[in-house]
Amino acid sequence: MAVSQGQHQARSAARRKALQLLFESEITGVDCEEIIKDGLYVEEVGIPCEYTLSLITGVSNNKDAIDALIVKTSQNWSLERMPLVDRSILRIATFEMLHIDDVPYSVSINEAVELAKNFGGEDDSSRFVNGVLGQIASHLGEPTGEGGKANGKKAVSRREKKALHG
Repeated sequence: MAVSQGQHQARSAARRKALQLLFESEITGVDCEEIIKDGLYVEEVGIPCEYTLSLITGVSNNKDAIDALIVKTSQNWSLERMPLVDRSILRIATFEMLHIDDVPYSVSINEAVELAKNFGGEDDSSRFVNGVLGQIASHLGEPTGEGGKANGKKAVSRREKKALHG
């Protein structure tokens, strides 16, 4: 099913809001659900939409498996060593790749790279995020194109990945 331009823009905004909330949670030590319930988020985030909530809940509920996959595929990087923003971006995209059926890997990766360009913790955050997510896509059975970028074809079903990885 093709995604309309409006839906694409809405999901991009939802990812940005999810990133801001996950980052705030990392900084404050307060769960995202509590931040939302108590209205503790910054005003510019606005009221989270359904897709933002699904990303936050999904990352929270699957954090251990997501983190294990990130560590497994990020060569010589512990989670603690990664900038907080980059780590949150990787968690969102990895969750999408594992659990959101209608988002091709390439879209998850491209959206994450854009978030890293805009909010990344280091000058080379976008390259780092792209590299780690390309490795995750390969690990999950996604054929990758030149430079490690996923080509959007799903080689392994989401159900098969869940059985393999958690």
